[in-house]
Amino acid sequence: MKTLVATILACASLVTFNQAAAAPIEIKFSHVVAENTPKGQMALKFKELAESALPGQVEVKVYPNSQLFTDSSVLQAMQLGDVEIAAPALSKFQKYTDQLQIFDLPFLFKDINAVDRFQKGPEGQKLLKSMENKLLVGLGYLHNGMKQLTDSNPIRVPADIAGQKYRIMTSDVLQAQFEAVQAIPLKKPFSEVFTLLQTKAIDGQENTWSNTYSKKFFEVQKYATETNHGLLDYMVVTSAEFWYGLSDDVRAKLKAAMDESIAYGNTIALQKDAEDRQKIIDSGKTTVLTLTDAERQQWVDAMKPVWNMFADEIGPDLIGAALEANNQ
Repeated sequence: MKTLVATILACASLVTFNQAAAAPIEIKFSHVVAENTPKGQMALKFKELAESALPGQVEVKVYPNSQLFTDSSVLQAMQLGDVEIAAPALSKFQKYTDQLQIFDLPFLFKDINAVDRFQKGPEGQKLLKSMENKLLVGLGYLHNGMKQLTDSNPIRVPADIAGQKYRIMTSDVLQAQFEAVQAIPLKKPFSEVFTLLQTKAIDGQENTWSNTYSKKFFEVQKYATETNHGLLDYMVVTSAEFWYGLSDDVRAKLKAAMDESIAYGNTIALQKDAEDRQKIIDSGKTTVLTLTDAERQQWVDAMKPVWNMFADEIGPDLIGAALEANNQ
């Protein structure tokens, strides 16, 4: 990995950017959600901070709502040099590293604070660099929140979901999670979910409160079950060729802008999680179901065996570190 990065740096030195004198460096930031989501707001904050820190040297162009690429295609586009920054859901990195599957394991983290502790710890930070051999550099983690279930039918226990068609992200762990409760998982693009729900091509989906509200899924779903069964977070990622090809000064200022933007986005995520849940309730279009401890335990018991299915790929020590974050 070090040799690969060194090669990139050596090649970059042959083509000097000379950012101060040249035309602004164009940074395309592609994402798939609305601008009023935590990710959307974080991307706009990064544009503001980056262009302020490097006036005339960089121009950040933000493309929300899958305008440029979907999460499934953006990483390959990044490797080809067609986009500089993206923030795909952690599930989208499966083809580049098995370890990031840890974030899809059901009922692994007790809450978003435990997630934050793990991501900021040594194991979480190491994962940001786990794909440099694939020319992808993680710049940080962005929260969306814990996932809930929405459905056209009331869902309280695993037996209620049996036979239901559920949209999932492209993830073997998520597929195994729904198969464990006898549901039918379908891997579909995020941009298609509303239409799939509206036309009843699928029965339900799993998502955070902010995505369910901002993409109006609640308007075409009668029920939402508050399970907090999984995590929907993103990794802000860039191309190693682009990142290490920048001058040290420009790279340092962009990283500082990114760190501040991510912190800003994570603050919004915590606020919107509660606010959008209440907005869904207030709409009167979706009934939010709260599980009893006994009902929730049925979900834990049904889904927890998925951990063992992927323990060897992810690494038992990494899973252990995540569990430890629950107790800190």
